[in-house]
Amino acid sequence: MDIDKNKRIGLTDEQVKQSREQHGRNVLTPPQRTSLWKLYLDKYRDPIIQILLVAAFISLILAFIEKNYMETIGIFVAVFLATTVGFYFERDAAKKFNLLTALSEEQPVKVRRNGKVMEIPRHDVVVGDVVLVEVGDEVPADGELIVCNDLQMNESTLTGEPVTEKSLEGGGDGAYPRNVILRSTMVMNGRGEFVVTAVGDATEIGKVAKKSTEQTSVETPLHMQLDKLAKMISKVGSVVSVAAFFIFLIHDILTNPAWGGKDYFYMAEIVLKYFMMAVTLIVMAVPEGLPMAITLSLALNMRRMLKSNNLVRKLHACETMGAVTVICTDKTGTLTQNKMQVSALELKLGDEALLDTAIALNSTAELNDGKPIGNPTESALLLWLDAQGKDYEELRRQVNVLKQLPFSTERKMMATLAEVDGETYLFVKGAPEIVMKKCIIEDRMLRQSAEELDEWQHKAMRTLAFAYKKVETSIMRTSRTSTAEVIALLDANDLQLQAIAAITDPIRPDVPAAVQECRHAGIEVKVVTGDTAATALEIGKQIGVFEDEPENIGADGSLTSLDQQMITGEEWEALSDDEAYERAKDIRVMSRARPTDKQRLVAMLQKRGEVVAVTGDGTNDAPALHYAHVGLSLGSGTSVAKEASDMTLLDDSFKSIANAVMWGRSLYRNLQRFLFFQLVVNVAALLLVLGGSVIGTEMPLTVTQILWVNLIMDTFAALALASLPPSHEVMKEKPRKASDFIINKSIGFGILFCGIVFFLVMFALLVYCERRGKGGVDVHELTMFFTTFVMIQFWNLFNDKALMSHHTAFCHFLKDKGMILVLVLVLVGQWIIVTFGGEMFRTTPLSLHEWLLIIGSTSVVLWAGELWRAFKRMIAKRR
Repeated sequence: MDIDKNKRIGLTDEQVKQSREQHGRNVLTPPQRTSLWKLYLDKYRDPIIQILLVAAFISLILAFIEKNYMETIGIFVAVFLATTVGFYFERDAAKKFNLLTALSEEQPVKVRRNGKVMEIPRHDVVVGDVVLVEVGDEVPADGELIVCNDLQMNESTLTGEPVTEKSLEGGGDGAYPRNVILRSTMVMNGRGEFVVTAVGDATEIGKVAKKSTEQTSVETPLHMQLDKLAKMISKVGSVVSVAAFFIFLIHDILTNPAWGGKDYFYMAEIVLKYFMMAVTLIVMAVPEGLPMAITLSLALNMRRMLKSNNLVRKLHACETMGAVTVICTDKTGTLTQNKMQVSALELKLGDEALLDTAIALNSTAELNDGKPIGNPTESALLLWLDAQGKDYEELRRQVNVLKQLPFSTERKMMATLAEVDGETYLFVKGAPEIVMKKCIIEDRMLRQSAEELDEWQHKAMRTLAFAYKKVETSIMRTSRTSTAEVIALLDANDLQLQAIAAITDPIRPDVPAAVQECRHAGIEVKVVTGDTAATALEIGKQIGVFEDEPENIGADGSLTSLDQQMITGEEWEALSDDEAYERAKDIRVMSRARPTDKQRLVAMLQKRGEVVAVTGDGTNDAPALHYAHVGLSLGSGTSVAKEASDMTLLDDSFKSIANAVMWGRSLYRNLQRFLFFQLVVNVAALLLVLGGSVIGTEMPLTVTQILWVNLIMDTFAALALASLPPSHEVMKEKPRKASDFIINKSIGFGILFCGIVFFLVMFALLVYCERRGKGGVDVHELTMFFTTFVMIQFWNLFNDKALMSHHTAFCHFLKDKGMILVLVLVLVGQWIIVTFGGEMFRTTPLSLHEWLLIIGSTSVVLWAGELWRAFKRMIAKRR
């Protein structure tokens, strides 16, 4: 490629066409979108849904035999609602996300073509184009510099470096050569021209984006729990149904004389009867309402979390946040405000007005409606002036700039020669160790300034020194001042130290408290940043990831020194896999980290059994975001980071992460509450079917009544328990282990205890009704039996609300509007079914006296729960 020719005229229209055909368009290929049908069918991979489908298939076969399709329809409705609701909410979130991350490929870019400078859309840039960039521009493609005037780039989206010096010479100590410029980086200072060498997916950001969309095998904790639950339900249901089939069949063979005859058709009918009963037991063992409960809980949380600035893209991410044990967070934009600010400024010599003038003149930055443009450090100084009520533009207009010597990495300072109120001054700004060597300073001031600078530097602040001197007009040429003359003035080493300043990217005010909240909740916070070790250490101290003591208790209970908790990316890469596996648990801060370092840390933590959440805003964070259990991108982050994440923090706040953990833990607790409610109903109903068969009565609950109890009422219960607001109490607990079964010992015992007690009560009532009259149980008595069963579950819903807490069920009751609505719907629905159900529900209307009797007697369930919780509160107070 003829660089000189390109510098003069750029590409011709024909060359542009050829280049686009050869290298493609300048567009990042979006992740392959799964078709809507595949997304919907994916919902049927849920283990509970699969069990329901098997039950539905068996039920359908029996339906053809019995000519009764109600149970089959009920199961299919449950499956359809659960899968469709989940699909709708995820698609709805995806639409919001696509709007949020839409790439503005129409952004104008200045290029030189056919000998003229013109603006074209970003997607039209091709390999070989000569692109012109200046302060504030985003680089549209990768390229090699051919013109470079004091060019400084913000490469934090790709390498983590906020300021990188560029030059026409290659090499350097950065991640990329100094003469290379990369797509999606920002021009912070100076101007330049470059020849495009790569576009679209061939750019460095394109390669990282591809890495961030690779398939992973990480399974969410909730999916593992549901898989275990499905296996348990299928085993228990199968064992009980098979046992019941053989017990009743053998009992019939031993007691029924028909088995000694030759009426084979009758015997086949008996076998079919007990087989149908066994299948009914399997169907009843499967909690039809569970998928709906999970979907509703996740969907409601998704909507609520959006109101608290958490855009959830994947439903399961809501719950997975509750199981997180480690958060790996980047620094810039997440922990800090990503806004350089003047932390301290000490005037040494001269008056304040002259210092204001020096800051305004000796700078290349600008402010546009208060928004900084250009070098972050210089922008911070202009913002400081603005905060003092000084107009930097007015200060610039009042003086005549004679010559400006731009900042360079070799000089490490910037100088401006200007006429101020008829006097000529040389203003200098730069690294203190360089500028102060060119000053005449008293020993006392030198010591004092050195101490102040040392203190600031140990706090990871950037330090600057300002110097000036009055220049005799007689030594200045009347013609244009040359660069060499300004350098000669500097080399005289007779400057006066004007001021020293400390500039920092301040910690977000809410971060330390949020980090401590996470740590108190048993979650370890690890900072992974591309900054220097000193900066990373100070940030770690400020947000509280270290203890105040020199030694800290490690993850395994051992004492770890501060050195063991700090590591650089280079040191981390040098560790073997075994060494990295052991070291990962102790690391609190990783500095000078590259994208692969962060991803490796995530992998090692996952290997140790940790549930890992990763935060990040840059393209360099995308691989780690993708491979983590939960990837949390920032709303201000790059599109690649957002695509790789599961959730987006719209307000960029670490506090939102703590809130997401609270939501996730509360959601998991609500799911446990629902499981308790659901399985108590199923255990009681299952035992009643068996009990009814033992005493020889017909099914005490009809198929339509079971449908009301197992589907409609459970869906209401799912809505009630899913709508319970999150509780800060869950943040006082340690994270659960990913391997812990969702039904723990206490919940399992409670399910069996309550299920058996409810069964005994209902069975006693059934036996009473059976023995009461000669004609057995009539429809009116079965109506009272059905209503009593429903009302027991009605009151048990109150106990479920307070499950796993010592609070009364009426705590914040009026705030739980979803719970109140469901209780009303269940009560009204039961009245409608009893009063107007007739033959369809096998019911007859009940009198007011009977209703009051049933409601009052079944309320014992609630009061017994309240007494138990009061006892637990008393024990807790004594402890």
